[in-house]
Amino acid sequence: MSGNTGSIGFSTIPQDLRVPLFWAEFDNSRAGPSTVTQRALLIGQKTVAGTPVELTYLPSADQVADLCGAGSQIARMMAGWRANDTVGEVWILPLADAGAGVKATKTVTVTGPATAAGTIALYVAGKLVQVGVASADAATAIATAIAAAVTADTSLPVTAAAASAVVTLTAKNAGTCGNDIDVRHSYYGRASGEALPAGVGLTFATGVTGSGDPDLTTLATLLADEPFDFIVMPWATATALTAFDTVMNDTSGRWSYAKQIYGHVWTSARGTSATLLTLGGTRNGQHVSVLGTNESPSCPAVWAAAAAAASAVALKADPARPLQTLSIYGVKAPPTGKRFTLTEQQSLLSSGIALATFGSDGSASILRMVTTYRTNAWGAADQSYLDVETLFTLMAVIRRLKATVTQKFGRSKLANDGTRFGPGQSIVTPSSFKAELVAHYAIMEREGLVEDVDGFAAATIVQRNINDVSRLDVLYAPNLVNGLRVLAVLAQFRS
Repeated sequence: MSGNTGSIGFSTIPQDLRVPLFWAEFDNSRAGPSTVTQRALLIGQKTVAGTPVELTYLPSADQVADLCGAGSQIARMMAGWRANDTVGEVWILPLADAGAGVKATKTVTVTGPATAAGTIALYVAGKLVQVGVASADAATAIATAIAAAVTADTSLPVTAAAASAVVTLTAKNAGTCGNDIDVRHSYYGRASGEALPAGVGLTFATGVTGSGDPDLTTLATLLADEPFDFIVMPWATATALTAFDTVMNDTSGRWSYAKQIYGHVWTSARGTSATLLTLGGTRNGQHVSVLGTNESPSCPAVWAAAAAAASAVALKADPARPLQTLSIYGVKAPPTGKRFTLTEQQSLLSSGIALATFGSDGSASILRMVTTYRTNAWGAADQSYLDVETLFTLMAVIRRLKATVTQKFGRSKLANDGTRFGPGQSIVTPSSFKAELVAHYAIMEREGLVEDVDGFAAATIVQRNINDVSRLDVLYAPNLVNGLRVLAVLAQFRS
């Protein structure tokens, strides 16, 4: 018995067991925590009436089109996501059009006749529709051919009908998003072989303005407490943005202490720098990013899904690494001359509008994925939640901490520092718990999520609650690692 200073703390094997011989229990408290599956959710409008309005897992864009309707908003969002993320777990929440919703229309007025044969390169929502034209074709015949070609491509977000020399394109989904369906011809220009056949003219005009988006008052109920780290929604309206700010908030929403679900929301808005500056000035939430696209032919809903997917792939690999320069596939750049200047980019990023940048070949990549957060509760400028990487690094740090604490200390006893208890006892003290925090922090420092372990140890406080002796209170002070955003060089040359 000499040297026995205490008893090992078994969980199930009783101390008075007398039946021989060998008994074993298992304890996973020192095993490594599991990796969290970071799921994505696309919320958008369907065109099939019978599709249930519920969270649904579908892995491919074709399956979403079959269930929700080819060319529906949600199907095109899924296609945009899969163009950038081929393996991530993606769910959908298909919503019906608003009962009083109005479908937007665009018109294409054709003039002719054609004096030479050729091909019309028509672009609807950024997708090419080729229409063959024979010499001497009348305007009415060309309009009929355009309507037939559009109708043949069921992945487009519009239906088409020709009357005389006018083609009317009607959005498949009602609501404001139909107003952003872009229609143009010869996107790549004559140098790339795209030009109207001789004698043919096309004039584009806005017809009916779409209005009435789906009701989001039951959004929290539809989402329940299902975890989704990457949420994409297509409406950049005040109503929709406010609804998602409420669902995501830190007090009672998905970022609150009571839920700890976390996640981030992406959407997109089309418009000039002035329009987007106005939009950014009305928002101030760290859990939503609005990507401004200027006059890109691609729909904002597809932009939001594509940019979120590109972000998701990188954030899952390393949440602290900057997203800048990541390619975004499946979208088209605004035409040359319609892209934001450096001055506009600076103003928009400062106003909470995230941006893409474009190569000379029209390729798209992330410039900076900021949130709409701009000021603190007192209205003072605040950069603490400027970038989405900050939010995802916080998510990673807190989730890692929670996994470690719940696994190692799930059934621990709590005692004051200086208590003399034997080895093997499942007892934690404020100082031993802080030591665990520092050791865990050092691991995350090596992984590049945080920095300054000594500063963390000095700033972090662990103490027993004065009113509840079974509670530990922790002031947790991580120093998140920063991304290299700006490199300023003074080239002080000599001659």
